[in-house]
Amino acid sequence: MKRNPTRTVRIGSIAVGADYPVVVQSMCATRTQDVDATVEQAESIRRAGAGLVRVAVDSPADVEALAEVRRQTPANLVVDLQENYRLAAKVAPHVHKVRYNPGHLYHHEKGKPVRDKVRFLAEVAREHDLALRVGVNCGSVDPEVKARNPDDDVGAMVASALDHCRMLDELGFERYVVSLKDSHPRKVIEANTRFAALRPEVPLHLGVTEAGIPPEGVIKTRVAFEQLLSRGIGDTLRVSLTLPNPRKYEEVVVGRQILDDIAAGRFRSVPVFDDDKLNIISCPSCSRVENEKFVELAQAVKAMTVYAQAHALTIAVMGCRVNGPGETDDADLGLWCGPTHVNLKRKTESVGAFTYEDILPRLRRELDALIDARSGAVQSV
Repeated sequence: MKRNPTRTVRIGSIAVGADYPVVVQSMCATRTQDVDATVEQAESIRRAGAGLVRVAVDSPADVEALAEVRRQTPANLVVDLQENYRLAAKVAPHVHKVRYNPGHLYHHEKGKPVRDKVRFLAEVAREHDLALRVGVNCGSVDPEVKARNPDDDVGAMVASALDHCRMLDELGFERYVVSLKDSHPRKVIEANTRFAALRPEVPLHLGVTEAGIPPEGVIKTRVAFEQLLSRGIGDTLRVSLTLPNPRKYEEVVVGRQILDDIAAGRFRSVPVFDDDKLNIISCPSCSRVENEKFVELAQAVKAMTVYAQAHALTIAVMGCRVNGPGETDDADLGLWCGPTHVNLKRKTESVGAFTYEDILPRLRRELDALIDARSGAVQSV
């Protein structure tokens, strides 16, 4: 495949960018503090062909567990910092790359300039011989950047990524990768194409976040990857699927199959996403999920809503408190799942919190009400 002339970024035993093969990665969905389960899953992901394995860290106890995970697996580990960027210093001895979300840097030490926080991360990475990933997500863009781009979600993502690239460059730190992710493949294609045109030398990690349940989630991801990789855009990738824990390695299998197909010129007919149909998005199961019933719920929502396929509505099912609240804002109906209850929203408006047993009937009521309201509006016209 033709590739963008990006610079090389070394991550543990591999390198990404330039003429190196596109690297497939995935993320552990286990609780990091469950060392045995995390090691088992990291190894299953590595054996499936992943060059990088990501693990989430959100507390000192997670850091302690991560150190033991490091001792038990040869995988190239990437840590996914949540809202506490300062944990980077504690995890650095145990990983090869740190991923941070620019939109989450304001959660801690809100009075400190973002530039100072980025300097801290760059200094940690330099001291411990690590790479960084600037991971921009559609549902958690820095509020200040979003305010500058109120009507352009893609523009806000690209602006955020460019801001952080500029800060890292000014610090003399170039060992970084960027990702720009959304749950809609069209936005993923647009964001990465726009960024690559402005910063063609920066390696890009590709992914459709909350792609959902197979096979729809695979199709959404394939659409984005085929469009981007065929243009030379993309150096690493993840297929983010809603899967039970024992099947997380399948993300790697699917990613490698998509790469093989594109490299061999086997482009399947790329479906045009029809915005006149029901769209269900759900996040990939990961260690941030607080109740594994989330996966069953996502599957139940898909089955229950079959009757509404002809209606142009979006339902989002999110598995955690980190991305759930923000990434359900744009959905007509959003569910973000906590340990015991599911929070139901109409776009940004909260409907209430319901048990996992009660949420489906209530979702059905809200969906029917939206369909009736839209049908009434069409008839009145």
